[in-house]
Amino acid sequence: MQEYLYYIILPLVLGLWAQFQVHSKYSKWSQVRSKSGVRGKDAAAAVMEQAGIRDVEIVRIEGKLTDHYDPIHRRLALSEDNYDGTSLAALGVAAHEAGHAVQHKEAYAPLQWRSALIPVTNFSCQLLPFVILGGFFLNFFGLIKVAVCIYLILAIFQLVTLPVEFDASRRAKKALAGLSIIDEEEQVGVGETLNAAAFTYVAAFIASLGTLLYYLSMLSRRRDD
Repeated sequence: MQEYLYYIILPLVLGLWAQFQVHSKYSKWSQVRSKSGVRGKDAAAAVMEQAGIRDVEIVRIEGKLTDHYDPIHRRLALSEDNYDGTSLAALGVAAHEAGHAVQHKEAYAPLQWRSALIPVTNFSCQLLPFVILGGFFLNFFGLIKVAVCIYLILAIFQLVTLPVEFDASRRAKKALAGLSIIDEEEQVGVGETLNAAAFTYVAAFIASLGTLLYYLSMLSRRRDD
């Protein structure tokens, strides 16, 4: 029970707290309009233009914080609030996603590693529910080994994701300031938004690592029995 608390419950609480922080910071700074009045769409375009990127389509998508960069289709998708939004939060998120496009153009190694891991990670996520149910209800020793392999893959994927996300945020902050889209005072709002978002990836890695350690401890105990 103590191992379950340390490896599963505490990382889960940390993840929930991280999600609360990102939504809290985003909500706070989405109410603060930038002095430049630049829209998120235009900020993302400016960041990519500065890097010499002219072949990435910027599209509006539904949802909140559903923003992402699609390297396969060369498409930068911004949620409705960030596409047309002029807030500090919108500018930060839009520039962050543009930062991923710049990483792609420059063949940023951690981004390539993460892209290479996506197929096996997606397959592992699809397999995981069946493995967990089988392990708990059938008490099948072999499935615990499979669960260890799956969470090892997930932990590696989350670990590789960390430099990708932190670097994209670094690029976003530098570009927004360099392009005079935000001034020095406004960097605080952009920074808080992006830092809170980045911490969710830290929490996701800790959760994956914690679960991996939990299953390794189960495996060890069963071998000792």
